[in-house]
Amino acid sequence: MIVDSHCHLNILPEDKVGTIDEVIAKAEELGVERILCVAINPSQWQEVLDLADRYEGVYASIGVHPCEDKAVVVSDEDLIAAASHPKVIAIGEVGLDYYHFEEELKTEGGMQWQHDRFAQHIRIAKQLNKPLIIHTRNSTPDCLVMLAKEGAEQVGGIMHCFVEDLATAEQAIEMGFYISFSGIVTFKNAKTLKAVASALPLDKILVETDAPYLAPMPFRGKTNQPGYTRYVVEEIAKLKELPFEAVATATTDNFNRLFRL
Repeated sequence: MIVDSHCHLNILPEDKVGTIDEVIAKAEELGVERILCVAINPSQWQEVLDLADRYEGVYASIGVHPCEDKAVVVSDEDLIAAASHPKVIAIGEVGLDYYHFEEELKTEGGMQWQHDRFAQHIRIAKQLNKPLIIHTRNSTPDCLVMLAKEGAEQVGGIMHCFVEDLATAEQAIEMGFYISFSGIVTFKNAKTLKAVASALPLDKILVETDAPYLAPMPFRGKTNQPGYTRYVVEEIAKLKELPFEAVATATTDNFNRLFRL
């Protein structure tokens, strides 16, 4: 079995990949039997929950992405209510993202609204005892500081679509986080990331697609889908000089251990 630890089933374009039924069937053909479908704003929460209810192998994560407009504010009560659904196994995707906010970073108050949103999600994750799905872009030092400050090690989680260096990975692992590799690790120019994947212990690694984004080789530039997690597993097996089955089994076991499945 292979697990896609992060995708967005609810926004897959049907004209590119087919119906959700067809996507799930293709994933199963490629050995992907569990999928974590991640919501990035409140308008998506119910549709993600509906998908988790509809498909046995689909689980859900509820949160507000750091790039969602600052006007998108959710109450603790609403977040808790949605995240208390029995198939919600994680809180997120949440974190910090400064890439699109260079000018705002220079203003008074800067990214405080992102920090407040992030802190809220960590607080709720601890209250519900559910791991976090972390997004970070051009913000990793601040993200790690916040995870430590807010006590995120109490629940741990996933560093989603990891593209940072080995020292960052090791720091996150020390706080109880797993490092999840997407199709980026299959790209020819991702030499630094390949080195990180090769160096990390297998029991701290997860795999994902982030579908519909970041399709792995040989599908780079096309619409991604959960079944393509198989190609991420193949790449990591190659980098670590291990059998495919060993990486598939280990990453599945890691996912199940983190989410107590």
